[in-house]
Amino acid sequence: MTQDVEMKEVAAPSNSTSSAVPSTLQHLKEIAALIETGAYAREVRRIVRVVRLTIALRRKLKASVVSAFLGYALAAGSEAHSRLVSYLPREDEHDMEVDTASSVAQPPVKHSLPELEIYCYLLVLIFLIDQKKFSEAKACSSASIARLRTLNRRTVDVLASRLYFYYSYSYEMTGDLAEIRGTIQLEYTDAKESLLQAARKAPAAARGFRVQCNKWAIIVRLLLGEIPERTVFMQKGMKKALVPYFELTNAVRVGDLELFRVVAEKFASTFSSDGTHNLIVRLRHNVIRTGLRNISISYSRISLADVAQKLRLDSENPVADAESIVAKAIRDGAIDATIDHANGWMVSKETGDVYSTNEPQFAFNSRIAFCLNMHNEAVRALRFPPNSHKKEKESAEKRRERQQQEQELAKHIAEEDDDEF
Repeated sequence: MTQDVEMKEVAAPSNSTSSAVPSTLQHLKEIAALIETGAYAREVRRIVRVVRLTIALRRKLKASVVSAFLGYALAAGSEAHSRLVSYLPREDEHDMEVDTASSVAQPPVKHSLPELEIYCYLLVLIFLIDQKKFSEAKACSSASIARLRTLNRRTVDVLASRLYFYYSYSYEMTGDLAEIRGTIQLEYTDAKESLLQAARKAPAAARGFRVQCNKWAIIVRLLLGEIPERTVFMQKGMKKALVPYFELTNAVRVGDLELFRVVAEKFASTFSSDGTHNLIVRLRHNVIRTGLRNISISYSRISLADVAQKLRLDSENPVADAESIVAKAIRDGAIDATIDHANGWMVSKETGDVYSTNEPQFAFNSRIAFCLNMHNEAVRALRFPPNSHKKEKESAEKRRERQQQEQELAKHIAEEDDDEF
């Protein structure tokens, strides 16, 4: 049974550089020991503690301290060591003397754990960002992400989340965020699943993150043609923040283009600050399609001029636009109708029984896939102690032996009672 590595309290700042630097370096070495223990025991909580301790030490980090720690944690001449040292600024002579003295006092212990290597990337990246060296931070973060993609260890996930944050931040500060964000790729289905999982797995304390995930998930679901349930907007602590998206959803649901325009203008500043304005512009097509679907259900035959009027198309030639919209909706299968070009009508076909189609099958398949995915995620999140099955087997054998002894004892007592009679 592993024991927690107790961390000593961070020493108070001292006027003497020679006493402060070894203290910070010693704390980093203790953090390395904590990482090693957590990695071997596969306990993520220790890695979470490592992140907290590092954040507490970040103001005391110096190039000499970070360089000395890299020499302690990584093998000299290794690819990771050479790369990380190259990102650090050169130390002055005084700091170099301090590092040499501390290294002599405690010989370095080389590790080959991926968790420790990733931690070194994170430490250097934090130091570079604090020193406003964003170009070096950008290069370091790119190298760290490339290394992360070769790993698949749950104990690295906590460190990886921090690396991805600083990765995005360093690119943002250098004005190159578009290089890693790219353009919208219309992968709405994957985005929906990722956003819903992120909102579900986020801790209760991360309310701002959960609110943002729900905002994006609502927009993505609307783009997919889905209408979010009312309960989504009534979640505790989120009702006020989701009011603009509730009104937007209502406009899309009824297919009212004018109402959609009013809501978009009313909450334009909110949508811009949330970064969802560009996606909301794309919803206009969904509003038109929803309105057209409602019209096709309500009317067996309707003129294209009336369609344009009901959709509130404000173009120069609304009838021609209505005809184009209807033709595209028919081609995409959004409505079951035909166009009578001679008379300028849209003729809807008789609505059949939805249960005679494959639509219910698709709906059930989507729900079943969601449940199975949730189950698989839960199974992957489980952590089983090593050789725990052997302990269960041994305890079961002992239990059977104890029950057998109890039965023999009860039988013996019964026989003694019979003898007395």
